[in-house]
Amino acid sequence: MRNDQLQTEALSHSAHAPLVVVSGPSGVGKTTVVDRLLHLGSLPMRRAVTATTRASRDGEIPGVSYHFWTREQFEAAREHAQMLEWATVHGRDYYGTPRSEVDEYRRAGTGVVLVIDVQGAAQIRKSCPDCLTVFVVAPSFEVLEARLRGRGTESEDRIQRRLETARQELARASEFDHVIVNEDLDRAVAELEQLVRDRFNARV
Repeated sequence: MRNDQLQTEALSHSAHAPLVVVSGPSGVGKTTVVDRLLHLGSLPMRRAVTATTRASRDGEIPGVSYHFWTREQFEAAREHAQMLEWATVHGRDYYGTPRSEVDEYRRAGTGVVLVIDVQGAAQIRKSCPDCLTVFVVAPSFEVLEARLRGRGTESEDRIQRRLETARQELARASEFDHVIVNEDLDRAVAELEQLVRDRFNARV
């Protein structure tokens, strides 16, 4: 491909609405931060609905909270290149982002937020180098553990697996463009909003 073709392709891609990747340990409140940002309605944004093979929790709505798929459904989508990214999380469940949740919206001018784990973020960073990546952390590991236990929805064994995963994820925080400490929810939301607004304003 000639240089002028590469430049044209790069300009066209950068003109798309932003793709924002938000990651962080389970229980850190990243979904709450993103949901609050979207509720503000200050930017043309939507959250991509993740597909997962885990069972739904109380209050979760299929197609809104997650796409709850069987392993067979997920593996078929993966084999047909219909996933933008995917990963096995906590050693047992598939999570991933269907391409239909992202590409068409960006082209139409709507920014897309992905709330995914660090494995998925690494895949997105390679396939979409123009993405904005944000890592959300709790004020301390003790606070994170308290938040996980406060859910009251998981066994001790599952909590311990999530804590071990959290330690591994925290070690990769430096891979992200920005780190937000979710100590005060309003402040965390304001920080994320400014980062996304700056990315919208930087489009060609």
